[in-house]
Amino acid sequence: MLTHKQLRAKALVQPDVKAEFDRLGDEFALLNEFLKARAAQGLTQAQVAEKIGTTQSAVARMESGKGKHSPSLATLSRYAKALDCKLEVRLVRRTPSPA
Repeated sequence: MLTHKQLRAKALVQPDVKAEFDRLGDEFALLNEFLKARAAQGLTQAQVAEKIGTTQSAVARMESGKGKHSPSLATLSRYAKALDCKLEVRLVRRTPSPA
């Protein structure tokens, strides 16, 4: 059986998979930040949900990025606060593509 790392490496060899993975890179990075912050605090999804006044399934959807609706900034701020973090949203200018 392949590990997650091996499966990912095998999948990313395919150009269409790699292109989609690259397109979603920023979203994956944000979701990874959610998971790392929660793990650092040693909290379960249910515990975070209780702290921010929602359900465990809502936290799971937010952490997976698969919900129908994107969470509001207020929800993200409550999530960050529950994990003793501060939410920062900023715009970063893209570097121009090589000609």
